[in-house]
Amino acid sequence: MNSIETPSSAKLTRYAWLSIGAAVLTIALKLGAYFLTNSVSLLSDALESLVNLVTAIVALIALSVAVRPADEEFSFGYSKAEYFSSGFEGGMILIAAGSIFITALPRLFNPQPLEQVGVGLIVSTLASLINLGVSRVLASAGKRYGSITLQADANHLMTDVFTTAGVLVGVTLVSLTGWQRLDSLVAMLVATNILVTGLRLLRHAGSGLMDASLPAQDVKRVREILQSYEKQGIQFHALRTRTAAARGFVSMHLLVPGEWSVTRAHHLAEQIETEIRQQIPNMAVFTHVEPLDDPISLEDGSLDRE
Repeated sequence: MNSIETPSSAKLTRYAWLSIGAAVLTIALKLGAYFLTNSVSLLSDALESLVNLVTAIVALIALSVAVRPADEEFSFGYSKAEYFSSGFEGGMILIAAGSIFITALPRLFNPQPLEQVGVGLIVSTLASLINLGVSRVLASAGKRYGSITLQADANHLMTDVFTTAGVLVGVTLVSLTGWQRLDSLVAMLVATNILVTGLRLLRHAGSGLMDASLPAQDVKRVREILQSYEKQGIQFHALRTRTAAARGFVSMHLLVPGEWSVTRAHHLAEQIETEIRQQIPNMAVFTHVEPLDDPISLEDGSLDRE
């Protein structure tokens, strides 16, 4: 069974503030490494950290909105605000990738010598270690609270860590071989890598905004729970699910024997809804009870997505 805590605004936003602080520090370190070395690949790494800062600020806003309770205007809650943050982060990554290509391309045809490589590598390594630590913290919190914003931020920071590792290897090879164009080639590889990350985030955000179904394992668990009641003469159809960031929604039609009383059918529906919520936390469950022996009950089976 999943273990997802219901977060408060303070709990989530403190992680966004951690991400903002880490981004400011790593930007300063990586820009320092660039000015020390004159390496365009280190500059590309600093540009990605600038994206981290902007997206962390957007994440702070999105998380503050997502935890608001449902109201008259948004009766299903605000949790889908996280998809806007994830999509914005993906878009910013694409812009960063384009900026890196634009910066690196002239250097490919007009390479520049690197300076103070040793010091620059140490500074950049320190920045990468900061990102690694913050990424682990955000990933753990994202899983615990079911926050796609924190998970996206954690994945982006891990991409930054791998990017920096590649840059460090490239700058070291430039220093050892004297092949200056390798610096630009490494920067372009960095851009390609983060381009893939950005497209993945955009796809995930778009899927959520389009009301994608729950993950397959959750839908399977719902069906298993419903099938366990079949021995009582219960059937179901029109099962539909959707995801809204940390929240999920399930609706279905329960078909019960016609001779049952309204009270008995209602108690069964409540029992099923409670069991689903216990097995899959943060789930809103809606049931519609129908008489099994009434032909009209079967006319809406087209709602079933099997």
